[in-house]
Amino acid sequence: MAAMNDHTIDMDRLFARAKGVIPGGVSSPVRAFGSVGGTPVFVAEAKGAHVFDVNGRDYVDLVCSWGPALLGHAHPQVVEAVQRAAAKGLSFGAPTSAEVELAELIRSRVPVAEQVRFVSTGTEATMTALRLARGATGRDKIVKFAGLYHGHSDALLAAAGSGLATQGLPGSAGVTRAAAGDTIVVDYNDVDALERVFAEAGDEIACVIVEAVPCNMGVVPPADGFNAAIRRITEQHGALMIVDEVLTGFRVGPGGWLGIEQGYTPDLVTFGKVVGGGMPLAALGGRAEIMQLLAPVGPVYQAGTLSGNPLATAAGIATLQLADADVYAHVDRISAELQGLVDDALTSAGVPHVVQHASNLFSVFFRDEPVRNYADAQAQDTAAFGRFFHSMLAQGVALPPSAFEAWFVSLAHDDHAVSRIADALPAAARAAATK
Repeated sequence: MAAMNDHTIDMDRLFARAKGVIPGGVSSPVRAFGSVGGTPVFVAEAKGAHVFDVNGRDYVDLVCSWGPALLGHAHPQVVEAVQRAAAKGLSFGAPTSAEVELAELIRSRVPVAEQVRFVSTGTEATMTALRLARGATGRDKIVKFAGLYHGHSDALLAAAGSGLATQGLPGSAGVTRAAAGDTIVVDYNDVDALERVFAEAGDEIACVIVEAVPCNMGVVPPADGFNAAIRRITEQHGALMIVDEVLTGFRVGPGGWLGIEQGYTPDLVTFGKVVGGGMPLAALGGRAEIMQLLAPVGPVYQAGTLSGNPLATAAGIATLQLADADVYAHVDRISAELQGLVDDALTSAGVPHVVQHASNLFSVFFRDEPVRNYADAQAQDTAAFGRFFHSMLAQGVALPPSAFEAWFVSLAHDDHAVSRIADALPAAARAAATK
């Protein structure tokens, strides 16, 4: 546990200091608490199911580093593996046997990943997958779904226009119309819209990219048969299907969502988060004949000095080796228990809500009706979530600081952690109910 400081650190002042040298005071936007208000918690240490702020205060953590901490923070065997690797050198810029071992572990869990290329971030993985799809098909256009997030590369920051299926518009300053113009944005869970897009431009479309289960607008499970319909449509038109498992991969189950939802096989799949055990590591994998188009074998160029970093691969190997059936059974049980507790508390307080889940990932939407797409997710009471969030935080429970995110649990979340969360929920539910 983090030791208490001799004097209390004023986090408002620390945040102001951070904003003087870091844009917005943070290195990733959601950390700034912009959607919930207030000053972000500056974390000094994490252990098990807990994070500790710069003043030593303990919070039960339901962020889990946005997914990687499947085993809990600072799992001793993962830390030991990283320490052993660090003692041998931090970076080589050369092949290592650890890369081979981790790639084999990935393939054993996700057979479609016949070959694997390591990168450092999920953004790199999806960006490379798009380039590979274009190289494989000789086509320019891609299709994504509104509200789904695949990293911050230009083409994937395209925003939806006014229709159900539209040419992408720049979703961020600095993204050109040309970069976004080859991206077609379709409403999620709308097979008819996807059919229309391919009927109009199927011979120009290189790929469809989809989160295995959308988790970046909250958890929105695919409608029955939706992912299989993407596979059917892309195959009919000679396009590739890319499944983004950066968040769900090796977290919702040993084979990610592809190990749960059967009946279709994508061409490419991207991984991040859990695959690196908390270290900066991501990967893309797929059918060998497609992956062989990557340099140095094929004409699609991708490179990275820190790709397959030895510390990151050590953490990934240790995490996947430890993540056995008992780990997933525990995480599933704790998640289901928490979902029930949250539902009961909000129901008792009369707060409109729905709890949606995909295996052990779940979200709470502050609205009456189920969420099927981005428009539904936006039509919730985000102010109620903000009140709920701050009440939980004040009681020592750290939730994701946005109404549009998944909640995460880990092997380290035990009955004591659940009890602390349960104790905090009634007051938080009442706060959410207070206008």
